Amino acid sequence: MQPSLILASTSSYRKTLLEKLGQPFHCAAPQVDETARHGETAEALVSRLAFAKANAVAADRDQGLIIGSDQVCVCDGQILGKPGTVEKAVEQLLRAQGKRVIFYTGLCVINAANGHAEQLVEPFTVHFRSLDEAAIRRYVEAERPLDCAGSFKCEGMGIVLFKALEGRDPNALVGLPLIGLVDLLGRHGLALP
Repeated sequence: MQPSLILASTSSYRKTLLEKLGQPFHCAAPQVDETARHGETAEALVSRLAFAKANAVAADRDQGLIIGSDQVCVCDGQILGKPGTVEKAVEQLLRAQGKRVIFYTGLCVINAANGHAEQLVEPFTVHFRSLDEAAIRRYVEAERPLDCAGSFKCEGMGIVLFKALEGRDPNALVGLPLIGLVDLLGRHGLALP
């Protein structure tokens, strides 16, 4: 019998991605403080938060595979999170225009029955086009990417902001690297077709 899957997230984007695997799952909201620690690198931050989210949900269960994920982007060496406002989204995209931006997605799968955890951090690089402020404002107003790290939705109109993408899994850019997830689930004994 296959272990049950639980996505430790309320993200509609991650839920839609996980549905691609064709496995039944349900979602649970992790209660985790997502504040970065002083001097913490992007990779360390997303790794820690992915584990913390999965662990918070696993603590209430005695079985199942719990999936935690977290994402940030780095531009000019600075971690950028979700903008939350139109002005911050415009500011983030103006900063990124014409530059290379790296997205780091932390992924963790915990077996609630024994506490065993498997983790990875998946990088994905985006090369932004050079756009003027008016074009960026039109994009932000049309797409409203206020809940997205880096202020864009690549699964929507955000693709017009890019000139190139680099990475092994484009799903990582949306927030759940499915290639890596299949590997981690396999290490926990979940057989996928």
